[in-house]
Amino acid sequence: MDQSFRQSLKESTIHGNERFPFGAYWYHFAPGAHVVDSHWHKEAEIFYVMEGEVLFQIDSEYIPVRAGEAIFIDGGDLHTGHAQGDQGCSFCAMVFDFGMLASPHYDLVQEGMIIPFQERRATFPRRMTSETDDRLLGHIKEMIGLSEQKPAGYEAAIKGHLFLMLFEAASTGRLANRSRSETADITRTERLKKVILYIQNHYHRPIRLSELAELIPMSEGQFCRFFKSMTGQTPVDYMNSYRVRQAAELLRQPDNKISDIALDVGFGHISYFVRVFRKIMNCTPSEYRKKL
Repeated sequence: MDQSFRQSLKESTIHGNERFPFGAYWYHFAPGAHVVDSHWHKEAEIFYVMEGEVLFQIDSEYIPVRAGEAIFIDGGDLHTGHAQGDQGCSFCAMVFDFGMLASPHYDLVQEGMIIPFQERRATFPRRMTSETDDRLLGHIKEMIGLSEQKPAGYEAAIKGHLFLMLFEAASTGRLANRSRSETADITRTERLKKVILYIQNHYHRPIRLSELAELIPMSEGQFCRFFKSMTGQTPVDYMNSYRVRQAAELLRQPDNKISDIALDVGFGHISYFVRVFRKIMNCTPSEYRKKL
């Protein structure tokens, strides 16, 4: 894949810092909300659901994750998620560079655990439930508590729990090999990434469905079915969601007028912008700015 193309799809958030590349984030979403836009990052991610249910899509795989369960996302996986049910969801996402566990010297742990993990030949199970992975979930909950309280030396405990998770998964036969993907799935994912890149490069102006369909190429009807099967959203819903996320960043600057922001992110009418923003963010742009 073209490197500049992949880079445009990459999440730009810095998780932790160079000395401790680990970040934990807590969220709550209303019923039916789009929890995660399609994106990827080089870091691995553990996503633990505390309330409700989230339907995740990783590449072309759909995975429901319920309260008390976790999902593991390998670095580089394209993923998206939606809140399921009528109660919304709350969750903690822990994003980290697995290189933080690398040994300074080439030893048995580096050879037998770290390198196979980084190459996805021996990685954590995708979905972790209390029936099959109770001890793994116990380590995840411990890391969540440590990340929230941050006692002295908690960084060492985080690394310790990740090492213990590797041991638990290896000793119980729960390490997964995800080093290979089906050719058809790779092709579908590459097509989706091409469309997403185009949207991200041109969101500031009107984008016709025919433009997106021609990228693959497909008829508009085929394209809409393909896009929804891959992301769980219609192309229009995805574009609106992406534009609203960009608008939310611009709202952090108090000098930016809301009407100008609406035009800058591709909305032709301020009233439509406010309506879409409220639907996605559960508040108007002005209310969002006041919260900031």
